Amino acid sequence: MSEYTVGLLYPQRGPAGLFGPSCLSCTTLAADDINERGGILGRELTVRPIDSATGVGNVTSEVESLIAAGKIDAVVGWHTSDVRRALSARLDLRVPYVYTALYEGGESTAGVFLTGETPEAQIRPALDWLWRERGVRRWWIVGSDYLWARGSATACVRFARRLGRDVAGTRFVPLGTEDFSGVIADIARSDADGVLMLLLGQDAVQFNRAFAAAGLDGLLPRYSPLMDEHMLMASGADATGDLYASAGYFDSVVTSESMAFGAHYFDRFGPDAITPTSMGESCFEGMLLLESLLSTVRSTDVRDIMAGVGDVRYEGARGDMALRDGHTRQRMYLARADGCDFDVIDQL
Repeated sequence: MSEYTVGLLYPQRGPAGLFGPSCLSCTTLAADDINERGGILGRELTVRPIDSATGVGNVTSEVESLIAAGKIDAVVGWHTSDVRRALSARLDLRVPYVYTALYEGGESTAGVFLTGETPEAQIRPALDWLWRERGVRRWWIVGSDYLWARGSATACVRFARRLGRDVAGTRFVPLGTEDFSGVIADIARSDADGVLMLLLGQDAVQFNRAFAAAGLDGLLPRYSPLMDEHMLMASGADATGDLYASAGYFDSVVTSESMAFGAHYFDRFGPDAITPTSMGESCFEGMLLLESLLSTVRSTDVRDIMAGVGDVRYEGARGDMALRDGHTRQRMYLARADGCDFDVIDQL
């Protein structure tokens, strides 16, 4: 049997590196399942890991070289938006590209398919809920200084104005920031009702620790669209008080699909396996979407896939998924941190 090789593009270092193990294990599980179903159009599916945290230029050059050499047939993965933007501009319909990360919205490049959350579906209803239930009207926004955070912050300002809310302040910090004392001081002096975190991975961990150490966790609720169980654990249970997150998947979501996925995952990797968080599980979704794209049209050609994309559906841990304008539509949940886990409190 010939092989069909997916380049799994995910972070293996840097602020987002703590998502990496979950991305790899969830992709491995999906690949095993697909091969049990006969592979990709009769070809055995293999996964080639690629580190997405080596710099945008290095990543795009590596992926292009692998495609040119015929070593990968598709690209799937969770990685930052700057990598996605650079890569999508250079693939030129040579291979299908499934981007699984939450992102700032607006991607419409032909041949790019997306399973992640966008601000309109993920952040806007969470802000509305926090106004209704917690009375948060004025937000202080702190974000990592890159494409996703800036684009999402722009969307948040738009949402706030539309809902009659306000933004008390905004600060973007370099990726890899460890000292948040200046940001914390500005927040403490402000008249904000809550803090909206658009921080990547380990940067959010450092902020959570500093926020709690300053005693602000008892005064201001925090909300983040990019927060998973691994980040809670790294922050420490004492640093996650009054912290909310929204996502299309949490390990603690109680639906028939998510519970079946969890049982399947831990049966495959054992009871002590790392938690399949929303970031890692998104890669499972991405692999299922790729399988559905190819099997629906019975072709690996991107132009054929685009012609038949309207008929694509699949069943994943997030439920019954279909594509519209290249994006999957999915249920969204709001959760509150409970120590190092999440308590899902509402469907948005």
